[in-house]
Amino acid sequence: MFHRPRLIPCLLLSEGNLVKTRKFKDPVYLGDPINAVKIFSEKCVDELCIQDIEASKKGVGPDFDLLSEIATEAFMPLSYGGGITSIEQIRRLFRIGFEKVILNTAWQDNPDLLTEAAVRFGSQSVIASIDVKQDVLRRPRCMTQCGTRPVEGTPVELARRAQEAGAGEVLLNSIDRDSAMQGYDLKLVKSVAEAVSIPVIACGGAGSAADMEVVLHQAGAHAAAAGSMFVFYGPRRAVLIHVPEEKELFELGVYRDA
Repeated sequence: MFHRPRLIPCLLLSEGNLVKTRKFKDPVYLGDPINAVKIFSEKCVDELCIQDIEASKKGVGPDFDLLSEIATEAFMPLSYGGGITSIEQIRRLFRIGFEKVILNTAWQDNPDLLTEAAVRFGSQSVIASIDVKQDVLRRPRCMTQCGTRPVEGTPVELARRAQEAGAGEVLLNSIDRDSAMQGYDLKLVKSVAEAVSIPVIACGGAGSAADMEVVLHQAGAHAAAAGSMFVFYGPRRAVLIHVPEEKELFELGVYRDA
């Protein structure tokens, strides 16, 4: 027996294109999302997280045509976030092949939506997303609308609120570390992981499998998500989709005896 935590690539969409941000700003065009999904399917990743970074800011719903294409090419569990405001949209996402929905702005604006989704579809299918940015005094502040709007409450308070509302997981994202590739915010992850009993997915800052080992086995995350680590390669950040080999994950202790 061995412990195999989930490693989750996060892909960002903007106007139908695959992009990557830095600190939730300045999206860089990476290519066709369908092609990226095909490659990740071939590499047998544990899960795939898809998020539309423009939908909530522009007040538009999910691009179901594109998401249907993505679901057709994906042979792993899929989660989606961005522009979700209704139970009918959530139902439609599940019908086209997504296993989980990610609620951030919609959850803050309408807390009942998360609870109703959990009751109708099961807590395991609902992820509450918490985006965190440090203020000028280095205090963690929670944000919505792709990091442009602050909300009341600390990360721990929001995580507890999400759990009470029925969320099955928390996606905890450090805006300051987005695309930095210098490691997760371990203090942030540990504080939230210790405050709730539902799984915490750490995101923001991974530069290597070694970073994932630390956040999983020292900070208490249940899963490690990353963007840049999976789509950039080398010091020049060349666009290349790649996934750590199982041998490397065992050697680094990401996968270990239970």
